[in-house]
Amino acid sequence: MNLIKFNPFSPSRSFFSDFADDFFNTDISNFIGSDFVASNPSVNVIESDDNFKIDVAAPGLDKNDFNLSIEKDYLIIESSKKEEKEVKEEKFTRREFNYASFKRSFYLPENVDTNKIAAKYENGVLNITLPKVEEAKIETSRTIKIS
Repeated sequence: MNLIKFNPFSPSRSFFSDFADDFFNTDISNFIGSDFVASNPSVNVIESDDNFKIDVAAPGLDKNDFNLSIEKDYLIIESSKKEEKEVKEEKFTRREFNYASFKRSFYLPENVDTNKIAAKYENGVLNITLPKVEEAKIETSRTIKIS
């Protein structure tokens, strides 16, 4: 391993190279704001013996902003939120618009009882419970007698 001395004030480093490095190596959300960058929320999928749980991290939304549906073998989670602000002062009017939306789909295995799916939104997290059908709750291990 070789050690190399680094001098940030070296004449080999210039203002332009520093500016170019900062510009091209910075996330676009730092320039235009994270509200305008399209992204999907983080999701945890947890399986237990009785059900599957899907937790969607979606802070800042309301339960009325979500739409859950089942299409064929897929659970579709959609959300859209439109926000408008208007400020009127003496000589100007400022209007701000913000739109945020996402759509996620999850394949539903055959052992999910689609008639008993439940959801609740609490503390910025959408919790969806997908119960398994009774036949799917069979023991996963057993002893086989050899005859």
